[in-house]
Amino acid sequence: MPGMKILLTNDDGIDAPGIEAMHAAITDRDGVFGAPLGEPILPVAPLTVQSATSHGLTFHTPLMVSERRVSAHMSGLAVDGRPADCVKLAIANLWPDRFGPGDRPDLVISGMNAGANCGVNIIYSGTVAAAIEAAFLGVPSIAVSLHIGKSKPDFIAAARHARRAIEAALASGDGAPLRRHGCLNINIPVTEGDGPMPPMVVCPMNCHGLVDKYDPRRSPSGDPYYWAAGDGLDFHGSDKGADVDELFRRHITITPLSYDMTHHADLELWRERLAGVTSA
Repeated sequence: MPGMKILLTNDDGIDAPGIEAMHAAITDRDGVFGAPLGEPILPVAPLTVQSATSHGLTFHTPLMVSERRVSAHMSGLAVDGRPADCVKLAIANLWPDRFGPGDRPDLVISGMNAGANCGVNIIYSGTVAAAIEAAFLGVPSIAVSLHIGKSKPDFIAAARHARRAIEAALASGDGAPLRRHGCLNINIPVTEGDGPMPPMVVCPMNCHGLVDKYDPRRSPSGDPYYWAAGDGLDFHGSDKGADVDELFRRHITITPLSYDMTHHADLELWRERLAGVTSA
């Protein structure tokens, strides 16, 4: 959208193909859309891979920042920290240092992640954590992930589908498509070539646990250790119409997320249970 300022981040690292493909789509590098999604667009991403770091933050070591030329078309800032660090630092310092005191992005896009972030993977995901952090700080955000199949992932085609889904979300509503603290989680199904855009489905998160598998091994000194061997998308169950189910049906899934973890339905229950109880 004209005039929309976008912060682009991820958890796979600033050199990952997914963020470069997402950058190409939102800047309209190849002239597919007729205009950039917004401007300016500033990539601020982890220096190294930070997959499954969830919402971890760095407190006891410095956050080193360096300019990074990723390709002939993309440069940005690499932060030696985690995805949530990138967003916090960008909004507090890096963005206003570049664009002026008090300035901040209008939208944060986190991705495109190499691998789906659906079901309980949303909780573990650094990609989603970066988006949640932005929403918490008052900047609307969208996390974008690609379901990887058996063939080589087509990040460019998938990022174009992602841009179309983002445009649809931004064009909806009353001119304020994402509320100030709003966050959307978008998963793109396995994409092979720039074919028709898959159908979009708004759906809830699947809330069944992963089937955990660990290979037992021995170190050269004989000490036991375990290597994670789970599938990552093998769940104990998949509810019909939830994100996992819809993604395997080759649909683009869109799930609104919240950082408020209060179980509001139980508030009154616990007030009643603890009524009259005083601390010792």
